[in-house]
Amino acid sequence: MARLEVFYDVSSPWTYLCFHNIQPMAERLGEQIEWKPILVGGVFNAVNPSVYASRENPVPAKMNYTLKDMQDWARHSGIKIKFPPSVFPVNSVKAMRGCIWAESQGKQAALARACFELYWGEDKDISQDAVLAEACKRAGLDAAAFAQAVNDPEIKSELKANTDEVISRGGFGSPTIFVDGHDMYFGNDRLPLIEAALKR
Repeated sequence: MARLEVFYDVSSPWTYLCFHNIQPMAERLGEQIEWKPILVGGVFNAVNPSVYASRENPVPAKMNYTLKDMQDWARHSGIKIKFPPSVFPVNSVKAMRGCIWAESQGKQAALARACFELYWGEDKDISQDAVLAEACKRAGLDAAAFAQAVNDPEIKSELKANTDEVISRGGFGSPTIFVDGHDMYFGNDRLPLIEAALKR
């Protein structure tokens, strides 16, 4: 098997698309996914501040096409994305720390899916404790244990380490995918290239 790492933040709609689409691909090819939660805002602050500039001064034609493209992909993938959601950008730090903790419970992908669906599909603010408790319920996790875990210094350190790692390896956003440690891909629309790399 090849090594397949996915650095991700649930606050990104394109990452939701990738998260949804890469799992059946990996299963079909017999590959295991290593999920690596990050804080994409930390990546933008460190190496890609142009994201903020483009939000403040968008190119209208490009923005219109981006919105169409996103909905085309959502329709193609069979999921619903509301963009922009009522709260955007959202503070995803608790959600992403929770995803690290959920790995120890064998439920990282389940929690991530719940957060993606609540935020992008149902327009719920995933920075709020009540919404995160609902995500835990959907993922079959204990909300009280989640609330304790997101304040654990080791989990905080791991999230920062993952974020620093993706930057050091050349990443500039979410999702960033690596095949066999060195072959980097960015974004949902690179999945055909990732599949070709895995087959090689």
